[in-house]
Amino acid sequence: MNSLRNHPFAVEAFFEHSLVLTFAVPKNEIKDLLPPCLEPDTFRDEWAFVAVALVKTKDLRPKGFPAFMGNNFFLVGYRIFVRYTNNQGKRLRGLYILRSETNKKKMSFLGNIFTHYRYITTPIQFDKYNFSSPQIAIKISDNENAALPGNSPFATWQEARRFAGPLPFTFSYNEKKKEVLIIEGVRENWTPRPVAVLKHDIAFLQEMKLNGMVLANAFMIENIPYYWKKGKTEIWQPQ
Repeated sequence: MNSLRNHPFAVEAFFEHSLVLTFAVPKNEIKDLLPPCLEPDTFRDEWAFVAVALVKTKDLRPKGFPAFMGNNFFLVGYRIFVRYTNNQGKRLRGLYILRSETNKKKMSFLGNIFTHYRYITTPIQFDKYNFSSPQIAIKISDNENAALPGNSPFATWQEARRFAGPLPFTFSYNEKKKEVLIIEGVRENWTPRPVAVLKHDIAFLQEMKLNGMVLANAFMIENIPYYWKKGKTEIWQPQ
């Protein structure tokens, strides 16, 4: 069963819309949340980043299967921006998944068989501008002149864009085997646009009790074909 969770086949989907809120945290606040093979991806060697992605997903299925065999669901994913140095010495930039929430029991069941993304099922109500569940309440304004959040460490949207995704890789770590799982994502037409956050109340982030956390940016994307390659594993070799 554990080997099944290593993304044993490629998967494709269509993102109807995806909202990503990225929170800046003093880098020392999140080190204990990461396995030893990963380090936080930082801005000015001071800020690390936790992202909350809210994604309306359509036709998720094994790559190459017809779309009618796919699953439609809503996803909330909590991720940390990280870097990993592989056994060839290449530094890879990606995400480490803390938890995932979905509105479909089927997706939660299958997600916990084939991934390490820690799915739970929860009722979620949403449109493009409002998102609510027992754990989360977010309201945004889709304004082309949106300003950066007031306490953002970024001076411009161009700086903020680097921490909006997508990132090429997602990582998991098997402590017992000292094994790193690397999943590469491939996307098309990824053009995020800034949005203004009018409200954000996110229970999971509050439970983490991270000192000094501030909203750093918020971006929306729409109509994105996306697929994930079959997972690859390697034994971690500290550099």
